[in-house]
Amino acid sequence: MKALEERILKEGTVLPGNILKVGSFLNHQIDVDFIMEMGQEIARLFADCGVTKVLTIETSGIAIAMGAAAAMHVPVVFAKKHATSNLSGDVYSTKVHSYTHGTDYTVVVSRDYLSPQDTVLLVDDFLANGKALEGLIDLVSQSGASLAGASCAIEKGFQRGGDALRERGIRVESLAVIDSMTDDSVTFRC
Repeated sequence: MKALEERILKEGTVLPGNILKVGSFLNHQIDVDFIMEMGQEIARLFADCGVTKVLTIETSGIAIAMGAAAAMHVPVVFAKKHATSNLSGDVYSTKVHSYTHGTDYTVVVSRDYLSPQDTVLLVDDFLANGKALEGLIDLVSQSGASLAGASCAIEKGFQRGGDALRERGIRVESLAVIDSMTDDSVTFRC
């Protein structure tokens, strides 16, 4: 998605540790119109898959997942990283490692919201090592639902998480794939 690449080049900042900061439009301050445009593109890419639910992990993935789900006219389900008093004990659960935060989370989804009748599209803001998507894939598998594939706004191609998922036969469609980053440049995959 050329518009996303242009926004990354204009507003993104590369931080130490191969962290790309895009908080001005994607995951801190949200450009709602642009998120909806990205959601439309994700919906176009997966239009033929019969998606019934979009699944993401809280919190940064929720906005783009909502944009995609709105375009597809289906619900968004998000895996919670923290136990809450209004979530019953009947949940699907898996461990996920966060590259950005350097920590492991046990994420959960209520069994009320994923079922064998669902076809699930995974959506997130970033794809680096693929651990978040692997956790979501595990939740889909536990539920017996079908996996349509995964879409991320920004994939760090040099970290190979997306490639590893594709090698497993999982359809991954990222809107922008970065081949390399330095303090002063970002190179996109053609």
